[in-house]
Amino acid sequence: MSAITVRNAELEDAERILEIYAYYVEHTAISFEYEVPTLSEFQSRMENTMKRYPYLVIVKDGAIQGYAYAGAFVGRAAYDWSCELTIYLDHTALKCGLGRKLYEALEYRLAKMGILNLYACIGYPEKEDEYLNKNSAQFHAHLGFSTVGTFHQCGYKFGRWYHMIWMEKIIGEHGSGPMLLKEGQGLCGL
Repeated sequence: MSAITVRNAELEDAERILEIYAYYVEHTAISFEYEVPTLSEFQSRMENTMKRYPYLVIVKDGAIQGYAYAGAFVGRAAYDWSCELTIYLDHTALKCGLGRKLYEALEYRLAKMGILNLYACIGYPEKEDEYLNKNSAQFHAHLGFSTVGTFHQCGYKFGRWYHMIWMEKIIGEHGSGPMLLKEGQGLCGL
């Protein structure tokens, strides 16, 4: 029986997390990044995210098998109750339930923070190829996300044009106004 845990990422995890991400940069159009960031650049990205949002890893039998985090959606104050999500699993650990566990933990934490809307920006092929398939969109749909927009041929990688879709999931009630945080209390403080 495998031991699986979801926990907060730590900067000491950056090397393994970057190893997972590097595969997607180098071998897929899932990430539209062309070059793998340096370890210090990646750690800086993690630190920036962790100031305000959850950054989680999933560990199976003592080894990190994936990570997920939330980030600002658009970056203006009126959007503070919405987040963009990102998830990557080790390319050998797909389709075994780890992604669902990781996303459910992230969604739970975001709901506790007062987040109402979740968004995912996903590379999407017109025709599946060796660099990009529709698995990410299908994964998100399976978890309750719906497609809300398509940007046609907006990403160019490996000599090909790819679409990008936005998917959305509403996780909270939209009343007369959102839950307001106390002054000085960052979203991660909840």
